[in-house]
Amino acid sequence: MKNILRRWAKHYFSDPQFMILVMLLLGGFLIILFFGGMLIPVFVSIIVALLLDSLINWLTRYNVRRNVAVYLVFILFLILFLDLLVIMLPIISHQIAELMQDLPVMIGRMKAELLLLPQKLPGVISEERIARTISMLSAEFQGLGKNIIKISVSSVRGMIEVLVYIILVPFLVFFFLKDKEAILDWFRKLMPEERGLAVIVWDEVYDQFFNYLRGKILEILFVWAINYAAFAFLGLKYSIILSMLVGVAVLVPYIGSAVMFVPVVLVAFFQWGISANMISIVIAYAVMHALDGNLIAPLLLSKVVKMHPIAIIIAILIFGGLWGFWGLVFAIPIATLLHAVLKAWIGTATALEKLSSSVSPFDR
Repeated sequence: MKNILRRWAKHYFSDPQFMILVMLLLGGFLIILFFGGMLIPVFVSIIVALLLDSLINWLTRYNVRRNVAVYLVFILFLILFLDLLVIMLPIISHQIAELMQDLPVMIGRMKAELLLLPQKLPGVISEERIARTISMLSAEFQGLGKNIIKISVSSVRGMIEVLVYIILVPFLVFFFLKDKEAILDWFRKLMPEERGLAVIVWDEVYDQFFNYLRGKILEILFVWAINYAAFAFLGLKYSIILSMLVGVAVLVPYIGSAVMFVPVVLVAFFQWGISANMISIVIAYAVMHALDGNLIAPLLLSKVVKMHPIAIIIAILIFGGLWGFWGLVFAIPIATLLHAVLKAWIGTATALEKLSSSVSPFDR
């Protein structure tokens, strides 16, 4: 066994191509680990620039000069970005303020409904059990109230950061688009000559990540739109906030939509009680969830996510446990990266043979 491990280590760790790949991955991981919080505007800008660059490439196919296409696409992005700030932010902030005002009433109604359960279900639920449940919920809501106070105290700093991001992100997006070739040339000079294996891994990860990102953003917009239409039509309160959260929840496959079912049903219950309106919301949410799972997601992502559902769930559990919310969001891209590295690791010789016929992503 020791001889096998020794031969394995000698084979891979003596390969400069493999060592360069390991060093690049380790360097990227350390940058994200130590500077990830500070570089959030940069990461967001890169993602937005990648999405807009595909539109620029589409325009250049119709003989539009790249510089002209960059300005046209950026102006369109800026208009949509400002519209989102001017129109959506006031509506969202109003609904959040309304939710904060209604929260004490919701808590009181929940306690009243819980106190009636021993009468409705005698012998099944005891008054002592309800008392313990109410005590536990009261403690949780007190903790929630303290957290809200902490957030409100630090809101000035948060608002300043948000304003900086709002100004900084469009500038970064513009320069990433305008100076794309210059930035890539700079990276080419930094990269070592023996980067063939890293190029192959990057090529596969880049294609899958970009297509996954584009598909997920379209899925978020579709899910947000159809859920908002359903919630608004049925008269559900906080429809914009809830539909937006349901849309964002699709970033966590299988689990996100199931988790968001709870707040949607609770809001419907507090608004109408157990009634036909509440049942209509439950049915509408179930239909939208089925529509997303069986039509929208397969249509947008069927050729992108080449992973078994069990592998996806395991990735969500592992990376969510390691990095919390962001681990849940990026579980599939990280798993895709690991899969590409493992595939290249195992088939190093075959991968290098294909290098002669492949095109470096830095030449795109």
